[in-house]
Amino acid sequence: MALNLNAVGQKLGPLTKSYTWKDVILYALGVGAGENDLRYCYENGLKVIPSFSIASIFPVLAEIGVKSNINLAGTLHGEQELIFHRPIPTEGTMTTKGRISHIYDKGPGKGALIIGESDTFDAGGKKLFTSICTVFGRLDGGFGGENAPKSEVHFPERKPDFTVEAQPASNQALLYRLSGDLFTLHVDPAFARMAGFEKPIMHGLCTHGYACRALCDHLIPDAPDKARRMACRFSKPLYPGVPIKTLIWKVGEGKALWRVINAQTGDTVIDNGIFEYGDPAAHTIRFDGRVAIVTGAGGGLGRAYALELARRGAKVVVNDLGGATDGSGTGSAAPADLVVAEIRAQGGQAVANYDNVATAAGGEAMVAAALKHFGKLDILINNAGILRDKSFVKMEPENWRAVLAVHLNGAYNVSRPAFAAMRENKYGRILMTTSAAGLYGNFGQTNYSAAKAGLVGLMNTMKLEGDKHNIKVNTIAPLAASRLTEGIIPPEMFAKMKPEYAVPMALFLCSEACPVNGNIYNAGMGFFNRAAVVTGKGAVPTKDGRVPMVEEIRDAMEEIASLKGEKLYGQLPEQLMDVVESLKSKV
Repeated sequence: MALNLNAVGQKLGPLTKSYTWKDVILYALGVGAGENDLRYCYENGLKVIPSFSIASIFPVLAEIGVKSNINLAGTLHGEQELIFHRPIPTEGTMTTKGRISHIYDKGPGKGALIIGESDTFDAGGKKLFTSICTVFGRLDGGFGGENAPKSEVHFPERKPDFTVEAQPASNQALLYRLSGDLFTLHVDPAFARMAGFEKPIMHGLCTHGYACRALCDHLIPDAPDKARRMACRFSKPLYPGVPIKTLIWKVGEGKALWRVINAQTGDTVIDNGIFEYGDPAAHTIRFDGRVAIVTGAGGGLGRAYALELARRGAKVVVNDLGGATDGSGTGSAAPADLVVAEIRAQGGQAVANYDNVATAAGGEAMVAAALKHFGKLDILINNAGILRDKSFVKMEPENWRAVLAVHLNGAYNVSRPAFAAMRENKYGRILMTTSAAGLYGNFGQTNYSAAKAGLVGLMNTMKLEGDKHNIKVNTIAPLAASRLTEGIIPPEMFAKMKPEYAVPMALFLCSEACPVNGNIYNAGMGFFNRAAVVTGKGAVPTKDGRVPMVEEIRDAMEEIASLKGEKLYGQLPEQLMDVVESLKSKV
């Protein structure tokens, strides 16, 4: 039977599983731990090997195969990524839910890839880990679908920092399967021969567990809860009893690359390994499993946003038309492509998009790109902009319209389809980009100021419509050097206004941890503060309900203009009710 291509988007789970310390120890024994690893094998002071997470949710992986109707005789684990949000308890109850996000076609005779993404929560609803699993169907390719985007990991051209040798037992697969992966390929000789192997093979995730122990022991000894992310590609099968070596290269603070080789043949068994580690995730803002669009990300602020989002785990659509600072020209793919290359070189995931935010079709295409490549959309940063500065009398209609088309209309064009996609997932973060020019005014920028002030109005209503869908919309006013501001800001100040100073506020407002909705923040040079439209207490010059005279307005102007006792309103009805109450008190 053919693959079920309609499985894309289908839910996985929810699956609820309770486990005890015995399950944790059984897994540790299954991945080679023993008397020299009592921290993993003895209930007194027991620690959990982070890769226990994937073994504990194996039924979800099996569900990927069942719902996609994959040919079981050709099924292998292709890739696995784990993002650890919190330490895994030694016992408890886990609930896992997710979706099949993609089915890719590698071509006739080359197989197919089915991608399942899931999140696992503890009994209190706190997210423990995210799994992104790729199932490889060797016998299912050639249906005319799209191939998977390429993802490369570049290993250092030097000897590994650590080489860890291990000797799985000849019955290792028999022990490991008791942790949940009961697939016949790992135990039944007849089935293994039918699938093209001389005998049952090791579980790829068993070898994966050996590697996880090696990584923890050498990079975060006695602190496996500091594992943040573990990703890899399963390259070649391995038979039980064959010795292995895990090769580890440290490539930066909190990051290492790794692979596992067959010690007898030198063949790579697991490749493209990435391991990230550091302080517990509860204290770190991460975007693992999140998908973001950043407009105007070919340079300046947009580039800085995209790079940091990717560094913290997000998959990023890097949008940039590649035009001039005034919006002229036909555009270029180079700016977006260069940023994507930077992200991929650092082990992140990104795709380029060259559409124009100034058109509705361009906005739709950006969101479609996120859904096509990454299956969903969680974050949108409306950053794209141009400048055409002139004093007001010299502001021709063309220059007025061009700036509003990119800044204000552009935010609408992308936010509308993005909002629809986020509403489906009941989660979203949208960031508008205003400016001090829009909040306070700036000579020669009537078009720019009007557009930037308009974005605040757009946010004010979007925040209300998004609130019930867990979509938060906030606005940043960055004070940062970019190609738009070069030549306008004095050189000595320009040097101090690195875009990176605005990034922390922008990313916090785009994070799951963000508690606010509908707020505006200035950010630049290490300084941050909130900006808001506040309303004074006001006055009612007449007590009999008649229309006031102009002279009465004059006489009450000091009270009318006072901001003493000012109030911040969340929406129009709140302000209207205060007006009604004030009138009642004067009758």
